[in-house]
Amino acid sequence: MKILVCISKTPDTTAKIAFTDNNTKFATDGVQWIINPYDEWYALVRAIELKEKDSSIIIHLITVGLADADPIIRKALALGGDEAIRVNTESQDSFTIASQIAAVAKEGAYDLIMTGKETIDYNGSSIGGMVAELLDLAYVSLATKFELNGSAAKLTREIEGGEELVEASLPLLVSCQKGMAEQRIPNMKGIMGARTKPLKVVEPVAVDALTSVAAFELPPAKAGVKMIPADNPAELVRLLHEEAKAI
Repeated sequence: MKILVCISKTPDTTAKIAFTDNNTKFATDGVQWIINPYDEWYALVRAIELKEKDSSIIIHLITVGLADADPIIRKALALGGDEAIRVNTESQDSFTIASQIAAVAKEGAYDLIMTGKETIDYNGSSIGGMVAELLDLAYVSLATKFELNGSAAKLTREIEGGEELVEASLPLLVSCQKGMAEQRIPNMKGIMGARTKPLKVVEPVAVDALTSVAAFELPPAKAGVKMIPADNPAELVRLLHEEAKAI
């Protein structure tokens, strides 16, 4: 069985957010980059757990990005990926990214494709569904549990007010979220081994982007806290009526 895990490079959650070029580009100076947590903690780790139960499983990683993404790919290989593919392009358009992943996946004939539910920088939650459509695959989103028995998969996903149990046959694409697996830290053996694991760089296929970024905008600064004396409830009522509802 071959599993393809989609990973993305994202800023660390503690990074200071700023923009350049008339607010059309993210300012990368001094930013520490990490594997998107939804991709790493849930999709990749669950794939590794499946491989631990069945050593015949092969895990490939894919990311769409330039050479500066190589360090996070090596970390993913250290966690347990067998080899990696980097599509040598950069884009903010979800359709372009999904098309690059789909082109590689089509050639690789994967039984299972796994991705995080979204990236923590754009929160678009669109890549999984697009790749599934481009490959004409069954798609289960927001999965919290995944069990495999031969070519049959059983999944649990969150829905409004409860959970939904889903059964599907491979090939299949799954987007993963909290509950799917637990975070792991690469050990020294994995880190050393990742240095020699294959990292293949491929050129992108031609795609017409469907979207472009007009501008980014930071949220307004938080207002200061207003303290109301306990013996002045009328002022509290006034503020709730006149100011709170405008927030």
